Amino acid sequence: MNTESPIGIFDSGIGGLTVVKAIQAALPFERLIYFGDTARVPYGPKSQITIRKYAADDTAILMRHQPKMIIVACNTVSALALDVVEKSCGNIPVIGVLKSGASLAVQMTKNNHIGVIGTQATVCSNAYAYAINTLNPDIAVVSQACPLFVPLAEEGFINHPATKLIAEHYLADFRKANIDTLVLGCTHYPILRQVIGETIGSDIRIIDSAEAVALRTSELLSESGMLNRSHTTSVPHLLVSDLPQKFSKLYQLFMGSEQPDVDLVEV
Repeated sequence: MNTESPIGIFDSGIGGLTVVKAIQAALPFERLIYFGDTARVPYGPKSQITIRKYAADDTAILMRHQPKMIIVACNTVSALALDVVEKSCGNIPVIGVLKSGASLAVQMTKNNHIGVIGTQATVCSNAYAYAINTLNPDIAVVSQACPLFVPLAEEGFINHPATKLIAEHYLADFRKANIDTLVLGCTHYPILRQVIGETIGSDIRIIDSAEAVALRTSELLSESGMLNRSHTTSVPHLLVSDLPQKFSKLYQLFMGSEQPDVDLVEV
């Protein structure tokens, strides 16, 4: 492991590309390896036992590439299986999106009322409320599971009428909750950020944990002297467990760049 070793990032599907994009913007010279578990997406409705197994599998795939850091770009795994990833990585730093997003939300709220949307597993775990209240016990947290947002994002239904209808249904109760900050507690959700923002209202600040993760990544690499000094940019190395052609097209759509090569791996 050295400064030119890659940063490993994984998620259940395409959602973690929001983290890839944020890290590319903050750290353009870092080599990135991304694994999307497209064969087993979504993770949100799965049991904790299954999610923990998937977390171990995903980490093992990235560890073959000798990364200098692992980023868990999946809120469900961050909530229920971050310890599994940390144990699998040994002394390699691990960053989870959940704690990063919770910390940024606490910093940004003005009225101490925060909303959280996420998968069924993330919301049922109460992990965001716990992380937020650990930082500030006076904050009221209102959570809502939005399970259909993941397949809508995976299908590329960014401005589809069905997405707007589902958003209205999921987000209606937040208007009564007096929140001033909304945490996108799933890395798929920033793909639908425009619809979510239009539905929730322009006066509510939206927290994209990908941006917080990129900041934390930069801090950790700087502190440890592990920033890549090569000053050479490279495209991410992309791995999926199913449907590489579909993933490649969605990558092009969401990242705004040329269609990349995507390698298929077994899980």
